[in-house]
Formats: sequence, C-alpha cells, structure tokens
Amino acid sequence: MTKRTIKKIETTEIEELSLALHEAGCVQFGQFKLKSGLLSPIYVDLRLLVSHPPLLRRVGDLLAGRAQTFRFDVLAAIPYAALPIGVAVSLAMDAPLIYPRKEVKDYGTERSVEGAFRPGQTALLIDDLITKGHSKIEAIAPLEAAGLKVKDVLVLVDREQGGVEELDAHGYAVHAVLTLGQILDVLVGVGKLDADRRDEIKLWLMENQ
Repeated sequence: MTKRTIKKIETTEIEELSLALHEAGCVQFGQFKLKSGLLSPIYVDLRLLVSHPPLLRRVGDLLAGRAQTFRFDVLAAIPYAALPIGVAVSLAMDAPLIYPRKEVKDYGTERSVEGAFRPGQTALLIDDLITKGHSKIEAIAPLEAAGLKVKDVLVLVDREQGGVEELDAHGYAVHAVLTLGQILDVLVGVGKLDADRRDEIKLWLMENQ
C-alpha cells in the first residue's frame, strides 16, 4: 500500500467513539474472567460490533485512516473478533484481507492462512484489542511461516496491561486508536462512571500488567 499522511484522531473523535462503544455494551463493568484467568473489573467486548453496523463502519474507517500511514501489501485479521473489523477496514481501504486459521482443516486446501497472498509480502495485523502479547504472537507465527512479513499490529483498544511492551520486545510495533484509560476518562467526564471507580480500575490495570 502507498503510504499517505493523515491527521491523528481528534479529541472529539476519541470522546464520541468511547461513548458509542459504551452505549453499545462493548465496555462493561463488573467482574469478568479473562483468558489469562485474571478477574477483571472491566471487560471490552468488541464482538458486539457486528450487531451495530454504523458503529462497525465507523471503527473500520478510523482503523483504515490509521492504516494508511503504514506500508503493507495485505491486511491480516485475527479470528474471531477481528474478522468483521478486518472486513470493515478492507472495504474502507479497498485493500486485500487474509487471516490465519485458528484450526487448520485436514481436508480441502488444508491452508493455515486463508486468502490470496504471495510470500515476501508485508501483512498489517489487525485485532480488536491488546491485553498481553501472547495471542498476537500466536497469530503472527503462521503468517511468517507462510512467508509473510509482519512489522506492525493495529488494534482498536489497548488495555494497557503490557501487551504493547511485550510485542515490542519481539520486534513488532503496536498501534492503538484508543487506550482503556482514555475511554475511562471520557466516561468519567460525562458522568457515566464515578472517578473513584475509574481510579480503582486504572490501579488494577497497572498492577496486573
């Protein structure tokens, strides 16, 4: 893809997107068991975007705007939550999309990576959010095994729990449209969340990196 310079996401866009995600139920408060086994006071469920087409389109446009700043040949979305997001970005950019399979079929093409690509091409990895870096590294492995190059990872939300630093240590750069801290601050600012509760959640995030 040709690299183009675009403006950064504006403060008003951060506020509007944070509120829209909260209103759609994508940002929930309570006690939730994460994949890591930790019990989190906040859960970001971006799988709900498929039930909100205007919001999914908006997310796709924002990620596409950020993606235009990178050089790549194909988009690569991580199943399952990022697949609809990847399609939205692909349509917004008219860019080809591939994805690494979670389970490789033992029939048909038996491919570990679906979609059209050529070895030596660069893939921009797309995911919904980042907590730790392990799942991203798992998704990158079959892409690299197929001969693709991965340098950048683009996500909608960074939970700020060490995933960015972990991937950086492995040589991958993570780029997020929003951080969880920004979302929390916006919700406090509009009276959707108590400031003390926000501070408790931020402390929990910091202590569980």
